[in-house]
Amino acid sequence: MIAQSNTLDIRTVDVVKYITPLREGGSLPAIVEASDGFLYVLKFRGAGQGKKALIAEFIGGEIARAIGLKVPELVFMNLDDSFSKTEPDEEIQDLLKFSIGLNLGLHYLSSSITFDPLVSVADDLTSSKIVLLDSIISNIDRTVKNTNLLNWNNELWVIDNGASFYFHHHWDTWQNHLTRTFPLIKDHVLLERADLLEEAAQEITKTLQKDTIKNIVDSIPEDWLLNESDTLTPSGMRAAYMEYLHSRLLKIESLVKEANDAR
Repeated sequence: MIAQSNTLDIRTVDVVKYITPLREGGSLPAIVEASDGFLYVLKFRGAGQGKKALIAEFIGGEIARAIGLKVPELVFMNLDDSFSKTEPDEEIQDLLKFSIGLNLGLHYLSSSITFDPLVSVADDLTSSKIVLLDSIISNIDRTVKNTNLLNWNNELWVIDNGASFYFHHHWDTWQNHLTRTFPLIKDHVLLERADLLEEAAQEITKTLQKDTIKNIVDSIPEDWLLNESDTLTPSGMRAAYMEYLHSRLLKIESLVKEANDAR
């Protein structure tokens, strides 16, 4: 009997209204309304890093959720060709045109505030978990310059993991990353507050099991894994993501030491 793989219960909705672009960074995400009546921050497949940024956003967000961090609900979002035809801004028009199909949305946290390392609250255990999360997913973009964290309802929320797993932009050399740690953790915005890295590591290894990782990776839409320039098949990419994440968990003590040394 062949065991059936499980996937996450990720909802799929349709974009029904383009509201406004968010002009932070170069990818031009936008606030949109969906067919379920809620607002989302839409991440476009036609933006700079393409579908790989959506994959990184998805895996990173669901791993963060699995280890007990606050993450806005992630949904798959269908975008049709009607929006590009009525958009007057040529840059946005092109983005919409190249993003027809399945994109990724994050539930919009109305009235949230961008995390400010000088004044915002973040407890030690949450900070430690986020530092180790970013070591695990190789996220180069959670710095003082660009925190990619929100304060909402007096809680810290993790957003914008699209710069993670940067090895997947060069599949020919991805295995070279299996033995590496993550020295760039020295630039992490929460590093100074990460006083409980050992405790965070224990919680992560208890909750982030192989089946959990497999369910997340198996939930990546097949369409996102299809690129003419890639040398791996979709199944090969899924296997690579899983092997990479397993390698990070096996060396989590080294990641803790690296972060402590950097502090």
